[in-house]
Amino acid sequence: MKKAMTISYEVGNNLYINLTNKCPCACTFCIRNNADGAYGSDPLWLEHEPSMEEIKADLSARDIASYDEIVFCGYGEPTERLDAVLETAEYLRSIEGCPVLRINTNGLGDLINGRSIADELCTALDVVSVSLNAGTKDEYMAVTRPRFPEAFEAMQKFTADCVKTGKARVIMSVVDVIPQEQIDASREIAESLGAVLRVRTYDE
Repeated sequence: MKKAMTISYEVGNNLYINLTNKCPCACTFCIRNNADGAYGSDPLWLEHEPSMEEIKADLSARDIASYDEIVFCGYGEPTERLDAVLETAEYLRSIEGCPVLRINTNGLGDLINGRSIADELCTALDVVSVSLNAGTKDEYMAVTRPRFPEAFEAMQKFTADCVKTGKARVIMSVVDVIPQEQIDASREIAESLGAVLRVRTYDE
């Protein structure tokens, strides 16, 4: 496991921000199981969690306005560093031509932070994408392997709370490695919460 300080990395015409390697889940299909980086990036295992000074220095070297989206997503769960996400979003908003800001999250930020975080996140960001991963609790727990026993319920409450704010677009995602009936069940959950389901292609 090679460690580096890849704070931001490009995927297509999006810029991804890697703030932490902490995560309360051990998903069976996690890209971290296969490689040190994602989509050809440098290693995403961090030597240490970057400070705001390091994050701003890294992002100041990027042409922020040239990207389609800026996505909080790396080798960890971004809401493990909620304050850094919010402060980084505020910094990005101060840059002229700042594009859409999105977070890819497992939706367990309320459990991680011990309070409801939906309003803060949806105020700071344009899109919240929640990893649903499966359409039933048993399958979700088997695939996601979270350290919180109430994760499935908490993830859905977080999603519903985000929708209720009316401030951000809310998406739920599954990876296409699950059976069609799980995808159908996932779509039902997403729609019942007021979110849109996105089926992602699994990348080895």
